[in-house]
Amino acid sequence: MGLDPAILSEINLTEEDVWAKIAEITRGVFSTMVMLEVEDQLPLEEPVVSFHDTLTSMVGLAGSHSGILAIHCPKALALKVTGNMLGMEMFEIDDDVNDAMGEIANMIGGDVKHIFSPKGGDINLSIPTVIYGSDYVLESISTSQAMVIPFGCEGENFLLTFKIGK
Repeated sequence: MGLDPAILSEINLTEEDVWAKIAEITRGVFSTMVMLEVEDQLPLEEPVVSFHDTLTSMVGLAGSHSGILAIHCPKALALKVTGNMLGMEMFEIDDDVNDAMGEIANMIGGDVKHIFSPKGGDINLSIPTVIYGSDYVLESISTSQAMVIPFGCEGENFLLTFKIGK
């Protein structure tokens, strides 16, 4: 972990508080929108940048704070999440999967921005972006440190990466 201490001081929260809030938001979105229970684990010390058969959905934050929230989900779990959201079985990554996973990032990001802006009006979210590939590297050129939270779901693991700065 390594969120900016000045930002943490500004919002009067510790890194552990932010992690707990993001984990709670993520559990809530998965429980209510996807009907799947997820279990958070301790944040990783280092960011993960290399992915295999993974779908990454992300939203940017801009305004009083800027950053990015990304969910890195293995293909099998992305298909399960989408199938649960749409009430049908999914077999391949397609526009429905991209839309569903983008919406998951959007919902989580929409709630996370309220941690840093209680009314949320001075932080805007970008349109979700989705990347899928058999092997890819995803690196941010931002100097902000990332919080990387692993989650377990349906015997699979996915990551939520969050960066925020001024």
